[in-house]
Amino acid sequence: MNSKILNRLKTIALALLPLLGAGVEVSCSEDSGVEDEYANWTSRNDVYFASLADSLSQNPTQWRKIKSVYLSSVSEGSATDYIYVKVLDSGTETVSPVYTDSVRISYQGRIIPTTSYPQGYPFDGTVYGTYNTATNSTAKFRVSSLVDGMSTALQYMHRGDHWRVYIPSTLGYLEQDKTSTGIPPHSVLIFEMTLIDFSHAGEVMPVWSSRRNVLEEE
Repeated sequence: MNSKILNRLKTIALALLPLLGAGVEVSCSEDSGVEDEYANWTSRNDVYFASLADSLSQNPTQWRKIKSVYLSSVSEGSATDYIYVKVLDSGTETVSPVYTDSVRISYQGRIIPTTSYPQGYPFDGTVYGTYNTATNSTAKFRVSSLVDGMSTALQYMHRGDHWRVYIPSTLGYLEQDKTSTGIPPHSVLIFEMTLIDFSHAGEVMPVWSSRRNVLEEE
C-alpha cells in the first residue's frame, strides 16, 4: 500500500478514537440506567415539593409550613422560602433551640424517590435502616452549622419532637453538586429527625448513653 495512503489512514483512525470512546461511555451509561434515574431531576423535584401543599391542606393538624428564619417575615415570599413539616410525634416541652445552641438529634436524610430507591436514597444520618427512636444513634451539631431548612426546623422543635422535614433546594444545597454523597443538584432534602436535647452556648449538654439510649449527667 502507498505510504502516503497508509499515513492518511492512521491519521483518520487516531482522530476517531475519542469519538469511539465517547460512544462506549454513553452506551454504558444507558445500559446501567444512570441517566434514567435522575432524568428531568430539577422538574421532578419542583413537582414533588409543590405537591406538599396538598398534604398541608388535607391534614393541617399534622402538617406545618414554616418560613425560613433567615428570610424576612414582612412579606409572604415565594413557595420555596418555606419548609414543610409532617409532625410524627410531639414532645411535652415548650422551649426551642436558638441559632447559637447545640443540639443532639437522631436523624436520617433522604432525597426524593427514584427507581432504585422507592423510599428515597439515604445520603446521611444516624440510622440507615428503619427509623426507630428507641434504638437510633444520635449526633451533636451546632444549629448554625446546618443547612437553612434544617436549622429552621430545629428552632421550632421541642425536646421529644419527631418530625419529617421537607426542604426545597433553595434552603438546602441549591445547585451544589453533591453527587459524591448521593445528592444531585436541585434536590429536595427530606429529613426525619428527633430532637433529643439541646444546650445554650457555654453550657454542657448531658452525654448520650448509646447503651441505654438515655441522657446522663457527666
